[in-house]
Formats: sequence, C-alpha cells, structure tokens
Amino acid sequence: MNKQTKRIVIVGGGITGLTAAYYLQKEMRELDVQYEITLLEGNDKLGGKIQTDTTNGYVIERGPDSFLARKESAARLVKEVGLENQLVPNSTGQAFVLNNDQLYPIPGGAVMGIPTELSPFVSTQLFSLKGKVRAAFDLILPRREDDGKDQSLGLFFRRRLGNEVVENLIEPLLSGIYAGDIDKLSLMSTFPQFYEVERKYRSLIIGMKKTTPPSRRSTGKKKPAFLTVKSGLQSFIKAIEDRLTDVEIKKNVKVDHLTREKDSYILTTTNGDEMLADAVIVTTPHQQVHHMLRDQKEVAPLEEMPSTTVATVAMAFPEEAVKKAMDGTGFVVSRNADYTITACTWTHRKWQHAAPKGKVLLRCYVGRAGKEEIVEKSDEEIVQTVLNDLNQIMEIEGHPEFYRITRWRQSMPQYEVGHRNRIDVVKEGIEAKMPGVFLAGASYNGVGLPDCIDQGEASVTSVLDFLQ
Repeated sequence: MNKQTKRIVIVGGGITGLTAAYYLQKEMRELDVQYEITLLEGNDKLGGKIQTDTTNGYVIERGPDSFLARKESAARLVKEVGLENQLVPNSTGQAFVLNNDQLYPIPGGAVMGIPTELSPFVSTQLFSLKGKVRAAFDLILPRREDDGKDQSLGLFFRRRLGNEVVENLIEPLLSGIYAGDIDKLSLMSTFPQFYEVERKYRSLIIGMKKTTPPSRRSTGKKKPAFLTVKSGLQSFIKAIEDRLTDVEIKKNVKVDHLTREKDSYILTTTNGDEMLADAVIVTTPHQQVHHMLRDQKEVAPLEEMPSTTVATVAMAFPEEAVKKAMDGTGFVVSRNADYTITACTWTHRKWQHAAPKGKVLLRCYVGRAGKEEIVEKSDEEIVQTVLNDLNQIMEIEGHPEFYRITRWRQSMPQYEVGHRNRIDVVKEGIEAKMPGVFLAGASYNGVGLPDCIDQGEASVTSVLDFLQ
C-alpha cells in the first residue's frame, strides 16, 4: 500500500457494505481525494439476503421483497444507479388477519395495528366486545412516566390497548418484521415513535390519528406504502456493483480476525492472508463481528444478542388450481391461531410483475422466536405443512408447479429490551480502543433496506471525518 494513499476496507458485501462503497467512491470523486477502497465478501456473490429467482417468467424474492416508500434513501439509491424506470409501487388491497380458521380484514384506519378510526374498529369481528372496550381505555389512561426507560413492545401495547388487540392484530403485524417475540423486543429500538406519541398525546389512538397522514391510514384509497424493483432486487445489487469502478471487490474472502497495529489495522482472512487498512467499515452480522474482534472485551454484548431462524416458501400455481378467490394482498397469522405459517403474501396480487398472466405466486413464511424447528424439516415436509395450513382457508388443488424454499438461519437479529444501550456501549468501546473501525448493518439500527442504506451512508461520513 502506498503510504501516501489511505486504504479503506469494507467487510461485507450486503446492501450496507455496497452502500458504503458506492458513497465512498462518490465522495472521493467529489472531494477530489484519493483512497484505496476494498470490499471483502465471504460468498461468491454480493447482496447478502437480497436474492431474486426469475424462473419461468416469475420474479421471486427469496429475501426482502421491497422497502418502505416513505424512507427515501432506498429509492434515491435505486435512481442513482440507473434503475428509476424499474421502480414500482405495490398494488394496494385488503390485508387480513388469520384467527380461528377465518380471515378477518384488518380494520380500516389501523396504523400498525393501532385504531385511528372508530367505525371500522367497532364493527370488526376480529375482537370481542370485551376486547374493544379494553382497547378504548387508551382514550382515558394516563401516560407512563418513565423518563425514557426502555420496555418491551408487548408491555407497552398491552398497557395501552389490552391483550386481545395486541395478540390478534398488533403482534402479528409487528413481530413479522423482526420474527421475534414482542414481549422481549425493545420499544425504543424498534418503534420509538410510539413512545413519543404517548409522551406528547397521552393516548395512542388520539396521537396516531393526529400524526398519521390520511394516505397511510387503512381507509379509503390507500397510497402504496412499498416500492420494489420490477426486474428484481438482485438487479439493484448488480447495478451498484457495476458502478463500483474505483472499488476493488474481492469475493469468497472471509475475515477471521481484525487487530490493531499502531495506527493501522490488520485483517487476517480465514486462509491466513493479511491486509492492511487505515480505516475499516464492518457490515457483517453481529455474530461475525464478535468473532472478528474477539480480543476486544468491548464487543462482549454482541455474543449475547440472539437471532432467530426463518424460512420463506414461494409456490407457483396455475390460476385454476386456487379454487377460492383471493380478494386482497395477503394475511398475517394471530399468535393464538394453530398454524405453522406466520404470514402469506398473495404475491401476484401485491406485485403484478411477479407472476406471468394466468399464474398464482404465494409466498409464505415459517419460523419465529421459539418455534424454529420447522425450518430444519425437509423441503417436502415444509411444503406439505404450508399447503395443509393454506387449504384450511384457500382450497388449493394439487401441488405447486414448482417451489423455492430459502432458509435464513440465525439471520434475524433480535433487538431485545436494552438493545440501544448495549449497542452504544459496543460502539463507544470500539471507538476508544480501535478508532477508525466502524460498525453498520442490520444488527444495530434497523433491519429494513432503507435502514441499512442509511447506516452505510453514515459510516462513510464517519470514515471521511476520521481520515481527514
């Protein structure tokens, strides 16, 4: 390495690492400074959980299928890499909750499960009269005075709205994002905006009604909440990679150890090779970070951070195989329902480009905190289990024309109560002991694509400030 040229190494080629590489290259050109940028990826392809299968004219996302439109960083990056004409919104339609072997429409006006309109909530059969009365207590209950102390999502919502609304609506909606247990998940690290609403308005119902734009409420004609790339999210990854002309990309290179050597860092790979760096952005999952920095006691909290194992099951059918019409975009499953699947997206309805005309594409999810054993079953067992669940409500004839099962083992980081403080301790410890090493990615500050992109961008600012 030329002593006059600083080297920045990015560990991990998922969306966070690719974002960091892209914006580092962009800043380097705009600032007219010279850095050597190297991106190391342990697998033979980039993108991490972003994987697209395009068999027989289908567009099947095996990992994330979209991103929130209101978080603008993802769409901005899609446009920057030349795919603006591929951006498409989801088709809006009724979504359901499966409970007691019946699909119940999610009540109009519900925002992440919180009612903001009286009439749809009163008329829904998803809750009993007792459950509705208990939820209405939110209108008169005092706010909790706790000076920002963290608590579980379950505790927070049960206190405000009662058990029935939580278990039949809020839990299946919110826990699906993290595949976790809402009675363990941190309010302040997942949905701190709800805490702020209670602080300001006291009542969640009143506060959400006042703070949520009409376009985001589930009443009337909804504005699409999600965007994706019509050609598949993997094409987004390829577009970023193609533009990294000033970045050295090394695939199938796994970092085993990261150590400090005076004012530089040595990255030792699993095959014993060494690489020097002046700054390092580490975007791999927290388990790998803990292993890489195992000599640093500051990363000890990462060892205790749990992750859950899940799987996606995509199944393709001819239209005539589904005997019961599906008038909507999919459903989530109540935690009290006796089903293995946790949700099902009627993908051909949510994303019209995802299946050829006359075909049906269903994408189901299995596995959650404490119920992960299904993921380790054979493909045939998983498909049959999913079909058995679906046939209780949908009447599907025969087996799928083909299916794709994707197992994500220990891949969903759990932001349990106290997560924010633990991550602050880790990052502050790293900053003190290993200045120039920065952590970013889904294990820390948000699991969605825009959250990871935001973290990748923030790491660029941190690196440039450090080097300059």
